[in-house]
Amino acid sequence: MNLNAMNLKMQITKFQPWLTFVFRLILGGVLLVAGGLKVTDPYASATSVRAYQILPIDLANFLGFVLPFAEVAIGLFLIVGIWVRLAAIAGGALMIMFIIAIGQAWIRGISLDCGCFGKGGLLETNELPVWTYTVEIARDIALALLAGYIFRFPQGKLGFDK
Repeated sequence: MNLNAMNLKMQITKFQPWLTFVFRLILGGVLLVAGGLKVTDPYASATSVRAYQILPIDLANFLGFVLPFAEVAIGLFLIVGIWVRLAAIAGGALMIMFIIAIGQAWIRGISLDCGCFGKGGLLETNELPVWTYTVEIARDIALALLAGYIFRFPQGKLGFDK
């Protein structure tokens, strides 16, 4: 390993705890806000989950009621820095689940508002919001990558996990 590569590695190692902290705040903040906006209206959340037309209605309703609370809990764990690895796995799994759900709706031609940050559901138009699906999937891929980084490097600044 040459001197420049060693210096770069030392710089990355030096800033890694801060990167983990920032990534925890980003992923945790997104989950906290998304869940917080839905937790007060579980019926709208259940409607959003049913709109994807993947799960049986009873299971979709159950997931719609539980999902906001899970998002809030995972978000808080990440922000506070408790059970970071487990929260990163859960947050990343949610993002992958959202990517699959949005992608299958797009492929099947289902026109919907994802309900990611509040009320969602089927849209009354036949015109698919292609750019919306692209942005939502790209956002969730980026958040899943942050979850992967947090899992790989869980020790960050201002966290309780050691």
